[in-house]
Amino acid sequence: MKTKKLIIPYLLWMFLFTLVPLALIISNTCRDEAGNFTLLFLQKALNYKDEFLYSLWVAFLSTSICLVLAYPLSYFISRSSERAQRTYTMLIMVPMWMNFLLRIRAWVLLLQNSGPIDSFLNMIGVDIPLMYNTSAVVLGMVYEFLPFMILPLCTVMGKIDKSLIEAAQDLGCSRLNVIRKVVFPLSIPGIISGVTMVFVPSASTFLVSQYLGGPNNRMIGDVIEMLYKSDRHTASAIALLLMIVILVFMVIMNRFGDEEAVGV
Repeated sequence: MKTKKLIIPYLLWMFLFTLVPLALIISNTCRDEAGNFTLLFLQKALNYKDEFLYSLWVAFLSTSICLVLAYPLSYFISRSSERAQRTYTMLIMVPMWMNFLLRIRAWVLLLQNSGPIDSFLNMIGVDIPLMYNTSAVVLGMVYEFLPFMILPLCTVMGKIDKSLIEAAQDLGCSRLNVIRKVVFPLSIPGIISGVTMVFVPSASTFLVSQYLGGPNNRMIGDVIEMLYKSDRHTASAIALLLMIVILVFMVIMNRFGDEEAVGV
């Protein structure tokens, strides 16, 4: 009985800050100003399919790069001593203590024309645009969300029994084969958690693309923010479609994770 009572605050929180806003979004999507049922706003939302696809593409690139960077780093951290692990984790978390907007503004200062990076590249004879393109957006995404890939991977890898790795090495496995045949299968739950934690915010964020991507690289989060000031119904319809896409992605990832867990 006491355990059930402890769930009540969580249920109230979910009702007030999840179900109620979701109901309002659905209501704004399916009802016009007069309160009549309509699917017009969903049809309008489909006009922004290019921004939808672009957002998913950027989220996919960002998630893939985060995984490639985070996996070897997480393995290194998980094999370190406990004291070193705490130090590395703190170093990873320190940038997140700073305001999200300030971190993005810092990248603007670094990448802008005549900024330190642009000046250095010009000095060595390289002239490439650093700002207002997809590469800048992906760079900002990777910087912002890389810790969300590292932390779950470190947690899962840290729980892998070291005796399994030692046994594989004793049986003649090279370091690469140890990672491929032992570490990777056992770290799949961390990969799934990290991919989910990076892909979902990457697909729906808007500040990064506004500051680093410019007006020609709008993501769907930018469209929602822009439209909500003038057409909250269409903005709600876009947000609803985005939630459905994210929900489908999470269901697929969870099912994939269950299948892998059975296979392991």
